[in-house]
Amino acid sequence: MTAVRKQITGPATYQDVLDAPPHKVAEVIYGILEMQPRPAAPHAWASSGIGGELFNPFHRGNGGPGGWWIIDEPELHLGDDILVPDVAGWRRETMPVYPDAAYCTIAPDWVCEVLSPSTRRLDLTAKRDICAREGVSYLWFVDPGARTLEAFRLGDDDQWVLIASLSDNDPVSVPPFDAITFELGDLWPSTFSGKADADNGD
Repeated sequence: MTAVRKQITGPATYQDVLDAPPHKVAEVIYGILEMQPRPAAPHAWASSGIGGELFNPFHRGNGGPGGWWIIDEPELHLGDDILVPDVAGWRRETMPVYPDAAYCTIAPDWVCEVLSPSTRRLDLTAKRDICAREGVSYLWFVDPGARTLEAFRLGDDDQWVLIASLSDNDPVSVPPFDAITFELGDLWPSTFSGKADADNGD
């Protein structure tokens, strides 16, 4: 399946997102309604894996420093743009109270996009530029097809600086989450170690 790019009469709005088919992920980027198919299985595995690795140590503070909100597919309203990253994180000092709302208007401190054929163009161009504009401090790109992770931090000149380039089963200990280490291979279904299941005898 491919992405759908739709120019509404005039700039697209939040109502266009609400009216989008439920099987699509709808975003408004530079006035254009962008609709992506729901993630394929390898994409969903990698996205869930990233969130799972970070949730306990950083969101809950179990086995890690805590101090973050780690959220899958949050809807972000950033100026006139509406983005739905695969995973995002806010430091608690950035957003002390998690919003009781359908969307968030505070830019995250960290965004992770899982690349797929239908999302790659937007993730690596317009959405990357919007994250820089909004002051997102860290941006990760996970590519299940290439089995890679590239991590960037936002420099003083609002340009992205590569801080890590990992592949296959490399250990991942990368800012802003370098307080822990996990195996990149656990994000690829074909190489998932399943250590927890083995340890539990399941």
